[in-house]
Amino acid sequence: MIVKAKISDLDEWLFVEDVPDIYSPNNILAEKQVMIQRSPVQMVNYQLTTGGMFLMHSTMLFDGPTNIHTDINGETITSQFIFYKNASGKKISTASHGNSRHNIRYIPSTQANHELIAKVEYTYFMIVLSKDYYFSLIDRHSILHERFVRDIEKGQFTSFSNEDMAVTPEMRRVINEIRDCRQSGELKRLHTESKILELLMYQLEQLRNDNGTVKQDLFKTGDFDRLEQARNILNERFVSPPTHKELAKEILLNEFKLRTGFKEYYGVTMYDYITRLRMEKARRLLLEEEMSVYEVSGLTGFKHQANFSKAFKKYFGILPSGVRA
Repeated sequence: MIVKAKISDLDEWLFVEDVPDIYSPNNILAEKQVMIQRSPVQMVNYQLTTGGMFLMHSTMLFDGPTNIHTDINGETITSQFIFYKNASGKKISTASHGNSRHNIRYIPSTQANHELIAKVEYTYFMIVLSKDYYFSLIDRHSILHERFVRDIEKGQFTSFSNEDMAVTPEMRRVINEIRDCRQSGELKRLHTESKILELLMYQLEQLRNDNGTVKQDLFKTGDFDRLEQARNILNERFVSPPTHKELAKEILLNEFKLRTGFKEYYGVTMYDYITRLRMEKARRLLLEEEMSVYEVSGLTGFKHQANFSKAFKKYFGILPSGVRA
């Protein structure tokens, strides 16, 4: 398969990658970083390529409105993630997608143009897999993707879900782990492959449920913006979070819509989301700051150390005292 892209205002291609369709664990993993700093574009583009797989993590900002032309020659399964924020760093809303969205698509040979807005910073993460590579990760006959496979066999463009979904914290974590991996050679290839599978599992879990998209008859476009606002509030105040009733009042959304929408939109309840934020912070404080269990329990919102230890073990499978062992 050949994957290439170019910006409409520039003559040269951003990248042209000829990726073997056949998956083989013996293929060498090649990596490349390209930086463009000239009008109308500022771009940092990181790429990984091996047999049957092309991966790209790109940050883009444009002085004026422009278009990116993409050209894919060959049958591919593409996992796509896009994040938006304006040039000042503030996240922006994009219709019902909030400030992030993702989907999995089967794309036979195609050409497309994508319009990009000026003064908006885009972070784009894309994994392009040959059919051979995709089916080496997920068995062709798995019930996880029956309808998707039927469409693939017809050779017709299809998205795993009719609606793009918001990117979950687990997906963001895996993307960062792929991008920040410091391994090299075969270790990096193994790490990347395992993380691609993990990322696909999180996507399939969210996208395969026909009820996983928030019901349009219950939610208006403005409600999605309020759900994004709710998540931002929890990100900032998870140590001492507001109650559901307090949060609903703060974002001007009724409590039912808040609870239901948050679960459907982010794939996790608010309680579990807060727990995840607390546990991830606790792990960082224990490992990186080398704080005591008593100190960490207080800094993550627990009134009693015993309750913290119990929650930590339930989440990670070990007591906090065993993290540094």
